[in-house]
Amino acid sequence: MKPAAPIPVQSAKTHCSERFFSTHPSRADNFTESVIREMTRLSLQYNAVNLAQGFPDFPCPTELKIAACDAVRDDFNQYAITWGEKGLREAVAGKVEKYNNMIFHPETEITVTCGSTEAMMASMLAVIRPGDEVVVPEPFYENYGPDTYISGAVPRFVPLADDFSINEEAWKSAFCRKTRAVILNTPNNPTGKVFSKKELAFVAELCIDNDVIAITDEIYEHILYDGNLHISVGSLDGMQDRTITIGSFSKTYSVTGWRVGYALADCVITERIRKIHDFLTVGAPAPLQHACITALMLPDSYYQNLAGEYDRKRKILFEGLKKAGFRCQLPEGAYYIFTDISEFGMTDTDFARFLIEKIGVAAVPGSSFYHHGGQSRLRFTFSKKDDTLHEACQRLEKLNHV
Repeated sequence: MKPAAPIPVQSAKTHCSERFFSTHPSRADNFTESVIREMTRLSLQYNAVNLAQGFPDFPCPTELKIAACDAVRDDFNQYAITWGEKGLREAVAGKVEKYNNMIFHPETEITVTCGSTEAMMASMLAVIRPGDEVVVPEPFYENYGPDTYISGAVPRFVPLADDFSINEEAWKSAFCRKTRAVILNTPNNPTGKVFSKKELAFVAELCIDNDVIAITDEIYEHILYDGNLHISVGSLDGMQDRTITIGSFSKTYSVTGWRVGYALADCVITERIRKIHDFLTVGAPAPLQHACITALMLPDSYYQNLAGEYDRKRKILFEGLKKAGFRCQLPEGAYYIFTDISEFGMTDTDFARFLIEKIGVAAVPGSSFYHHGGQSRLRFTFSKKDDTLHEACQRLEKLNHV
């Protein structure tokens, strides 16, 4: 008799793992991998124009590249102090006082992190207890839901109004005795909404009345259009000591791969954020922290030109999308256009795959920004060279002949 073939080791492991997780659920079972990054992988596979993931395909400022190379050559290649290079924390403090109208002590209230992604995760782990509720406005950047689950909290999704403004009655009903924190993102990804001072003051009042922490993601703070102004929630009366303000160098300086961000909070909250940050990542890349000091020394004209460049790019993509049959509005800030695809008669996931495989343009399915819903939307980014946007628009015109 022929002996039975041995069971492959990997198969045995897989079977054991599946059995284990069937009786021992993981927090990772509550969410999927990033849909945005999945769209980038598909874009590469089909050689599509990637308007899915929000990274520029043009270079960062030359001064930053020189500063990064100089920092490596000058041997800033070992650990920086865990909560951030002193010079960078001081530069962030100066920038925040001038632009955001908030004062933070660089020694006790500023933590440099591995991008805003880690800043958000460290902040939530620092202030949330298992079983707490976190108010998450919907639509939301896709990380916020998983961040809530990882921190052991229960998300309370609260819809924005049809025009993406704050629906006051819905927000009032979302807050309860279990509410520990609320996540805000302005300018907003994916909608491009810039929340007004009146809207933010309403949220601030809810936070104060219910003893809730606001965790606010402000990484697009310099990308604004049509006279819209950025307001930091922490600058409002009664909010600085109950707000964690998250910033990043990724979007403002076109260095998404550097992974340098920061969290601003009063000393009591910061002490806890720093403990979590220390054991999550130890610290952000030391030479790139030095280069970020150079970024914060750029003149005011840099930020004016940045907004002007993106204003032109948003109009290129907006016109191309309208011409191809998409329903959309010009965003007030950030660098995304959140489109309505109901006229095309496909779900967001089916249409996104169709665009990549048949049209050659990648976007993000709208449902990745909702707990439930979003199947009639796609998000496109215009953080690309003009040539890239024109090529994408030209490809999208093929939709008129399908």
